[in-house]
Formats: sequence, structure tokens, C-alpha cells
Amino acid sequence: MNSNKTIGFFSGFPDRRFTDEIAGRLKKDLPVRRRIVFITACPEDYQQNDGDSAGMHGMFVEYGIGFDRFCVVDNRTDPANAQEWAREADCFFLMGGGVCAEPLQLIREKGIYDIVRDGPAMVLGVSAGSMNMGKTTVDIWESPVPYEGLGFADITMIGHFSYDDTERLRLMKAVSMERPVCAMEDESAIFIRNGKVEIIGTIHRIEKGEIGPFTEEDVRL
Repeated sequence: MNSNKTIGFFSGFPDRRFTDEIAGRLKKDLPVRRRIVFITACPEDYQQNDGDSAGMHGMFVEYGIGFDRFCVVDNRTDPANAQEWAREADCFFLMGGGVCAEPLQLIREKGIYDIVRDGPAMVLGVSAGSMNMGKTTVDIWESPVPYEGLGFADITMIGHFSYDDTERLRLMKAVSMERPVCAMEDESAIFIRNGKVEIIGTIHRIEKGEIGPFTEEDVRL
């Protein structure tokens, strides 16, 4: 992996906007913004993909960090086009809203896995997209069986943590019996660059069913 690239894990943004602190970090690490490539978690939902990618690009535009061009990779995308876009990308954004395993399969099918993983472009993820960026991914709604993620950090991330969401919390605790869980609240972030970790917002560590604070030291690179 290119250690100079910025990696950003997000849980979600219910208000469809970055927090000021997260936007400030993105602005600092994105001096060049020619193209952002969104990678869908719903490869066949083209109308949703077009709307979501436009809306997510709008989150950048709101803070004056819009890109010259944006596009979304889904099942419509010709592999040659996906590879061209990937080589031109200054940022990849792995989207949420679908089954976790599908984006990784899509990335491989379009021939851009190595570019996303090892190229210089920033990689961001939200929700399911973010879960795929850790070393181990567990989709709590689909299967308790873990699978290998992109490996940008040795964490098992699960988003949308809330004490009020008792079913999600129960499933997170079940996963934590086998491996520690990085349980991110919405509007939180983990940024990694040059071996340095920065946490924004509130993130919890769940291990053996016990909930405690998640810190920079819990992110193994």
C-alpha cells in the first residue's frame, strides 16, 4: 500500500454533509481535485447510484472542495472506462447502502483493485464501503463469517453505532466475541496518512461484548 495516500473511514452522515472538522481535513489532503470515482455498493441500482454520487459530490462542493469531474462505477461501467477513470482519480469513494461483499467483487471485475489498493489516490469509504477498507470485514446483516477486505488498517469496522439501536448493538457484540470491533458513530472518522492516525468524533471498541473507547493506538497498520 502507498503510505503517502490518505485513507478515510466514515460511518455515515445523516444530514448529508461533512462536519467542519472532517471537511477541513479533506481540504488539506486534497490540493488537486481533478476526478473523484465513486464505487457503488449497489451495482445494479443505476438510478440510486447516479443520485447518490451526485449528492455525495455535493458534500464536497459545499465546502469548496468539488472535483472537476465525478463518476460512479457500477455494472454499467465498461472495464476499460473504469480503469481509465481509476488511473485519473485523485480520490476513490466507496459508497454504502448495499451488501458489503459486492463492491469488492465489482472492483475486481472492473480490473481496478490494484489501482485502488496501491495507487496514490486518496481512498474514502462510508458505511459498507468503509467496512471493506479494513483487513477483516464482517457484514452483520448478511453473515457472521469474516472475509478479507482491502487491508488499509488491521481493524474490523462496523458503522452506525448507537446505544438505541439494540439489534445492531447485539450483532456487534456477537462479532466482538471473535475479534475486536471498531464501532463508529455517525459523523466520526478515522484518517490515516504516513503511518499517522487521527480520530474525529466518537468511536467505540467492543471486545468480548464489552464497550470501551477506541483510540489511535487501536488502529494497527
